[in-house]
Amino acid sequence: MYIVFALASAVFSALTTVLSKLGLKNINSHVATFFRTGVVLVFVWLIVLATGVYSPITALSTKTLLFLVLSGIAGGASWLCYFRALQLGSINKVVAVDKSGIILTMLMGMIFLAESAGALKIIALVVIAAGTYLMLEPKEEENRIVQSRWFLYAAGSAVFASLSSIFAKIGMGTIDSNLGTALRTSIIFVFAGLMVPISGSAGTIGTIKKRELLFLGLSGVATGLAWLCYFRALRLGEASVVAPLDKLSIVFTVLLSRLIFRERVSPKTIVGLSLLTAGTLLLL
Repeated sequence: MYIVFALASAVFSALTTVLSKLGLKNINSHVATFFRTGVVLVFVWLIVLATGVYSPITALSTKTLLFLVLSGIAGGASWLCYFRALQLGSINKVVAVDKSGIILTMLMGMIFLAESAGALKIIALVVIAAGTYLMLEPKEEENRIVQSRWFLYAAGSAVFASLSSIFAKIGMGTIDSNLGTALRTSIIFVFAGLMVPISGSAGTIGTIKKRELLFLGLSGVATGLAWLCYFRALRLGEASVVAPLDKLSIVFTVLLSRLIFRERVSPKTIVGLSLLTAGTLLLL
């Protein structure tokens, strides 16, 4: 069952990326993260209330709260990096780097969570790494400074996302996944809110256009659905398997970016995408 949840998360994640790109043209990345997180926050808490899984925070263990807070902070940092990378680079390349975090997630799952580390999983990891590398073909018109900027932000997103998944896996061991997602989103909302005034971008809020708000709102709903599915899968299955399955969203993202943004898909990118998919399917 966790495979179904993980694949559903991949579909919603792809929609999240495309909708975010549409809504990020003229919005500061910190403000966009804050607004989008607010939409997700309302959405996931409505799900919690509708399913009746709410329980007092005082009933949660210190360990659960600690790792959910750490997961939320890491998730917020990942989003800030990811949105900035989307503004600077093309979707295909940003997503490829961001999704490479599955390699780190798999390794940490094996090391810190004592998850299985069979030969097939190691082969899958190598194939995924090779596919990611092939997808990082730079555009001819990109200069080195622009290329390095989006890459650094995308790499930061990957690292923080991996840490967020591991922390969430530990923190959600004893509570309902919907409630855990809502608590984690609350932390991200606070973190993102603090970053708006710290970055000096509060003055740009009034300049946001309705069209951009619409796409960010839709992106927030898609994110909420992706998270609910992802953390449900994470609670049911191994992080080193769930994370790669979720990252199949790159397939849907590349297809959508080709259709909507007309982004070039080179033969090298196609080979890389094929290896990413093959490596993920090996885990099944």
